[in-house]
Amino acid sequence: MALSTGDTIPDVTLRTMTKDGPAPVGSREALGTGTVVLFGVPGAFTPACSDRHLPEYVLRADELRAKGVDTVACVSVNDAFVMDAWGRSREVGDSVVMLADGNGDFTRAVGLELDATGLGLGLRSKRYAAVLRDGVVQDIWVEAVPSDVVVSSADAVLKSL
Repeated sequence: MALSTGDTIPDVTLRTMTKDGPAPVGSREALGTGTVVLFGVPGAFTPACSDRHLPEYVLRADELRAKGVDTVACVSVNDAFVMDAWGRSREVGDSVVMLADGNGDFTRAVGLELDATGLGLGLRSKRYAAVLRDGVVQDIWVEAVPSDVVVSSADAVLKSL
């Protein structure tokens, strides 16, 4: 069953890059405190993710924070090395926390997996955005078409806050 309003996010191990290399981080540790905007993408370096979705959150991070958002986080079914390289290539800096869901454990736990095997991409995440407050889903929007960035855009989330 897909994550929905009122659900508590599952506690699953994700990875993030540190100066010492990839490090495990629990999803509740990373996403469970304060107001968090979490957006999930099908894949780092893919066209809609790299050209529209991630850059918009980087550009609008200050506006989100001005509306009370403590953390903006991106999760993808990619490894920590790829997420780190993607973040550096898009000059994310501290504006967005890049979370790697290399095995898709978080994506499966929230019921938002996308079967992209027909495209040679394997299991991926659906494109979505969610507002979490202390680990509880306040709102969530899932794109009907994986390449669309409409209901999960930073602009759409800003309008809902």
